[in-house]
Amino acid sequence: MRFLFDKNTWQEIFGSIGKNKTRTIITVIGVLWGIFIYIVLAGASKGLDNGFERNFETVAKNSIFTWSQSTSMPYAGYKTGRRLNLKVQDAVTLQNRVPEIQYIAPVNTKGVFGGQAALGVRGLKSNSYPVYGYFPVIAKMATQRIYDNGRFINDEDEEQARKVCVIGERTEQELFDKDEDPIGAYVRLDGIYFQVVGVAKLTQNTPFATDGDIFIPFSTFKKLYNTGDNAQYFTIAAYDDADVVQVEKDIKSVLKSIHNVHPDDERAFGAFNLGEIFSKIMGFANGLTFVSLIVGLATILAGVIGIGNILLISVKERTKELGIRRALGATPREVRSLIILESVFLTTIAGIIGIIMGAGVLSLINSWTEGIDFPYTNPTVPIPLVIGALLVMVILGTLIGLIPAQRAVSIKPIDALREE
Repeated sequence: MRFLFDKNTWQEIFGSIGKNKTRTIITVIGVLWGIFIYIVLAGASKGLDNGFERNFETVAKNSIFTWSQSTSMPYAGYKTGRRLNLKVQDAVTLQNRVPEIQYIAPVNTKGVFGGQAALGVRGLKSNSYPVYGYFPVIAKMATQRIYDNGRFINDEDEEQARKVCVIGERTEQELFDKDEDPIGAYVRLDGIYFQVVGVAKLTQNTPFATDGDIFIPFSTFKKLYNTGDNAQYFTIAAYDDADVVQVEKDIKSVLKSIHNVHPDDERAFGAFNLGEIFSKIMGFANGLTFVSLIVGLATILAGVIGIGNILLISVKERTKELGIRRALGATPREVRSLIILESVFLTTIAGIIGIIMGAGVLSLINSWTEGIDFPYTNPTVPIPLVIGALLVMVILGTLIGLIPAQRAVSIKPIDALREE
């Protein structure tokens, strides 16, 4: 330990580095570049991961949306092209027969997938808005951010088919004055008065959400638009440990059996599997992290080997000097420690500079990507990974330093003194 803090030790190390400045700098850049590449790539992939996590934070990650279409195969006496309709009872059947389903909610809409939107009127102000008929359970699958003093649709609203609604931010701006409190006020939807119970912030919890959406109880929607027991689509959330691809297949299989559809008919029911898409995105981000690790380690290893070669050259050039040290009583351990310390020092310095440069680039990327319409945020590398990478570099520097160190120890004083 005293050897490590000896002034003469560091003078010799810096002296050796100074004799080969150009070669040393080039070699150090190799190690520096390796950890720099690792930090930037790993941080970039983490930024992508964070971005998608943020975008999906308002919706269950194992969400599936399914709807009915038309049959493409004849079956059980039915012809091809039969138009199917989902029923509210289908949701109960699916919940009972597909145990991986955690929540399921039938949904009806007006003006979302074509057709005329609902006419919203308040006083002299009016506009057309998409309307959703929701069950309260939808809030457990897709987070509803409601402004203060308001609320979302609850069980009593559904059970009593209350004429209440939750409006979007744009709807509030277009139908209400700037300083007017919409909570408790009434708006007219397609001629029927509804009391506003909440104002929802826009959250992209469905692929087609807008800031002008209006939400009413499913039972109220049924009465208002005479939809009977039909449902336009189902919003489904599977348990976190469920295989969402298999869950989708099971859902379609059960629906086919309910509606007498051929088991091989792939067009009868459509589905949008958000869970599968999320898994692929996370897989891509993890793959990018793994690639960054491999590329970084390979580059670091190449740079560390370069340091070993520089030290071998240094040992060769210092043969006479090392021989004199041995003749004057320097032990093999002292000579070996000197060379290894030089290797570790160069590796550590290169690593620290590379980490600082990588962090600087990630900071620039973060500032450039703020506010863009792309799922990307806070590109960072966890501190434990950075420390781990630096430790790997120190270990590699120590191991690669053993080669020139052993070469230095093997020099015999008498042979060294003969060197010209």
